[in-house]
Amino acid sequence: MSPSPLFRIVRAVVLVAFAAYFFVPLLAMLDFSTQVRGSAPGRTWDNWEYVFTDDDFRASIVYSLLLALFTVVLMVALLVPTMVWVRLRVPRAKVLVEFLCLLPLTIPALVVVVGISNVYSWVTYLLGDSPLVLTFVYVVFVLPYAYRALDAALSSIDVATLAEAARSLGASWFTVIVRIIMPNITGGILGAAFIAVALVLGEYVAASLLHFDTLPVEMANIYRSNGPAAMAAALATMFVVSVLLLGLTFLSRDRHKQGASS
Repeated sequence: MSPSPLFRIVRAVVLVAFAAYFFVPLLAMLDFSTQVRGSAPGRTWDNWEYVFTDDDFRASIVYSLLLALFTVVLMVALLVPTMVWVRLRVPRAKVLVEFLCLLPLTIPALVVVVGISNVYSWVTYLLGDSPLVLTFVYVVFVLPYAYRALDAALSSIDVATLAEAARSLGASWFTVIVRIIMPNITGGILGAAFIAVALVLGEYVAASLLHFDTLPVEMANIYRSNGPAAMAAALATMFVVSVLLLGLTFLSRDRHKQGASS
């Protein structure tokens, strides 16, 4: 049964309204970043050129992308073996692990950063004064969301049967986790990675208070001295982040299609 004409009109109006709600602010940002300030009206791309030629801004982009990568890798390496081990060996500890992973949700990020500031003085002393050391605190921030995504993925498969079958054939625990369990929870891993990338590329509090120049911090610094350039930086960052997240989305879809076809 085809939808009625009234339903089509309402649907079109709603879609146009949502599109306007999303794209009008972006167009306003583009307009603000390209306007010539002064008596003579016109357009200029100097602010966009500044964003792509400023060494500090480019370095902050590289650091933030590396932080997102390292956070995802460390989060997967920490959570997946732990959750598999809990399910197979100590299922009673699941409640405790879940409580510890969800605990960062109940503590404001400001409190977490202030609490670990003294610890990070030793971290920077041992590992160097690089923004990449923020990986550890970002993993803490990501834990609640990553745990939920991975827990849902693990609940959809029979972990015990897969592990026992692999072990009976002589597979090591490393092989069981990497080659048996992880390929079956790819959707959950990609979902956790999706959230981790979005959180890392937008996190400001920890980087600012710990005095590291990541992408959000550098954008705030640019805004203090050059508002239009900051708008250009924000719009460029939103585009880059959208491309990354869309890439993860299509990768997840491809995995699901391959799994369904096999």
